[in-house]
Amino acid sequence: MSKTEELDLHINRNSNPSELRITDMRYTCLTGAPLNTILVKLYTNQGITGVGELRDGGSFYYAAQLKSRILGENPCNVEKLFKRVKQFGGPARQAGGVSGVETALWDLAGKAYGVPVYQMLGGKHREAARVYTHPGFTIPQDEPKNGRTLGKYLKKRVTEMGFTMCKTAIGVETVQRLYPDEPVISAPLGRLREVEEAGAALGKYPPDFYATAGPEAFGNRNRAYFEVFREMPYNFYRITERGLDLYEQEIAAMREELGYETPLAIDHIGSLNLEDCARLLRRLEKYSLAWVEDALPPYYVQEYKQLSQMSTVPLATGEDLYLTDGFEPLCVNRAVPIIHPDVASCGGILEMKRIGDLAERYNISMIGHMCETPVAAIATAHVGVATESFIALEFPCPDVPWWHDMVLGFGGQVIRDGFLKPNDKPGLGFDDTNDELLAEHLMPGTGGVWNNTDCWNVIYSHDKKYE
Repeated sequence: MSKTEELDLHINRNSNPSELRITDMRYTCLTGAPLNTILVKLYTNQGITGVGELRDGGSFYYAAQLKSRILGENPCNVEKLFKRVKQFGGPARQAGGVSGVETALWDLAGKAYGVPVYQMLGGKHREAARVYTHPGFTIPQDEPKNGRTLGKYLKKRVTEMGFTMCKTAIGVETVQRLYPDEPVISAPLGRLREVEEAGAALGKYPPDFYATAGPEAFGNRNRAYFEVFREMPYNFYRITERGLDLYEQEIAAMREELGYETPLAIDHIGSLNLEDCARLLRRLEKYSLAWVEDALPPYYVQEYKQLSQMSTVPLATGEDLYLTDGFEPLCVNRAVPIIHPDVASCGGILEMKRIGDLAERYNISMIGHMCETPVAAIATAHVGVATESFIALEFPCPDVPWWHDMVLGFGGQVIRDGFLKPNDKPGLGFDDTNDELLAEHLMPGTGGVWNNTDCWNVIYSHDKKYE
């Protein structure tokens, strides 16, 4: 064998990047992973595929509407295609289609050129992405979800699974439910009951609701939605002094179980206005919290700046913001010390990298929000190792036993000892999805694994943004 023939054996002939074209898009809707989530797969004329993920709780429609805009295009032109479709994204779940497709494009580009995604982002700042965890989703029903129970399960994740940071959710509404006979919240009479009933109504709708419900059910659901998701100032809640005592009591119990060495963040503190957020945060200063998350809507930039000056507890927000443009006001005004984008709703991999670089310019840290499958987690880790301002990514489901098995060829456990390390394989670094396992966890009423989307091939419109 000549030297030339020997070298030829090492050339990857599975892909000819300049001739690569997108031929199809398909989706799979999952439940319990840990929440309802959607995977999207792009197919090509050369047999290689790319996988991305929509934000938890989204709709496959957000991705399907993009199909006719990218069919026949070269997936290696990631930024060109991103600029073509980014106008179809919006805040929170509405950005899932654009973000999921963008992630799948990077997976394809990496496979076409034989390099991992992090290398295409400029290489590594660190070998692995630190992961912070939650108590989990399967705390037994007979255990009260109070501060002591949450702290006990956080300690279990730290000592038994090797996590070095953690977060949990506890709101003033939670405390009111824990102490129903105590005046935790002052609100217009009947308002708390209305919100509780609306939340219960939303919870009654099964995952296949969208496939089976009629107009009356949709009307009821929409009315419940407006009650539950009203913005903080317009609920007109006030937390009482007794409520502050009881909330602090729960955080103190959590710290007693977990200790003070491990960073602890708190999410979903409740539907409070700026002034009461400040009162509560001042009470929590002594517990050395890593951050308090989404105390206000993320576009309340001036309010966040005020709140940051009213307490020493660090604030984080951003999981529902879209594009670098969405984060720029927070960063330029240094309204928060931590931003918290989700790769599945901020615009995807490159946009999250740009957001992290923007944050670095203003001495702001970046934490990765992530409540999805290993696909989004691995994508976030690629950004994390390639971005200097990155601190850690989220992992809310340490107790979902099949979570790690959703992807094949990544080496078993996706997260090991509190870190997620991208490997050196091309693209995102896994060989394929575990379709047999996915078939066992499909969202009812949404079809099967990798649903056909031919009906979206010719859905089109005049997308020009000016005349």
